[in-house]
Amino acid sequence: MTVTARIWALHLGVLGLLFALQFILPAYHHGNLARIMVLASYAIGFNIAFGYTGLLSLGHALFFAAGMYGMGLAIHLFDATPAPALIAGLVVGIIVTGVVGFLALRTAGVAFMIVTLMFAQAGYLTVLYFGKYTRGDEGFVIQQAERVLWGIDLSNPTNRYFAAFILFSFCLIFTLKLVQSPFGKTLIAIRENEERARMLGYDVFARKLVALIMSGALSALAGASYGLLFGYVGASFATVQYSIFPLLWVLLGGAGTLLGPLVGTLFMFYLIDLSSGITSAYMLIAGVVLVLLTLFAPQGLVGEIRARIWRWLP
Repeated sequence: MTVTARIWALHLGVLGLLFALQFILPAYHHGNLARIMVLASYAIGFNIAFGYTGLLSLGHALFFAAGMYGMGLAIHLFDATPAPALIAGLVVGIIVTGVVGFLALRTAGVAFMIVTLMFAQAGYLTVLYFGKYTRGDEGFVIQQAERVLWGIDLSNPTNRYFAAFILFSFCLIFTLKLVQSPFGKTLIAIRENEERARMLGYDVFARKLVALIMSGALSALAGASYGLLFGYVGASFATVQYSIFPLLWVLLGGAGTLLGPLVGTLFMFYLIDLSSGITSAYMLIAGVVLVLLTLFAPQGLVGEIRARIWRWLP
């Protein structure tokens, strides 16, 4: 079996497993996995920028929230149906990412991190300032009747799971095709040695901007889907916390690996869930585990598997 065939077999096998779990899992874990797949889609978007292009953004909550509010306000203020609302969320996310990327990519390194963080904070404050429309910290609920897409009630647990599965499958396959393409290989070259890529004649700024826009588009699509599937849009999703989460998920799973975002999101979600059942100081347990993983698995869970066993993992 060729390396390409192995890669496709593994990732399609993971998707097949996620599809089958719909019919096996009890209700609690069924709902959790639907949420995890949407958040993992967000992490996949972040991984395009950070893991494959080397752009450490601390402002991805802005793109996630842009998609969520673009979708939510289209329904809340303009009575849009879910399909146009999702498109609105995606378009808003792409526009916001394009503007932020065009400005932020004029910096590099720590300056890029700070600029993206400040843009995200400005986005959060904008949500609060226009509380008349966004409902500020309180947010707003998307009613069950407003979450019917082409006759399918997305508030139904089974339908919600399949919608989350379709979203995750799209993001995973899109990224797999991307990293196998010449453009994706160029992004990896920029991550490894930006100056050499520039000397070879590549327009580094343009490629980084396109990579960031693709990253923001997937993040916005995940944000719009999260709001629609779980029926809530709130300012908490625009806070710095939601810029740090995808970074943690990607680092835990393995930056620059396709399955890392899913593994990292799954691990972090259940680490907090299980430790909160033991003690109210659950973040202490989570913190200790994260420190140990950083020390003994610095490349992340999937990254260590790639380094030690399956070197062909993308």
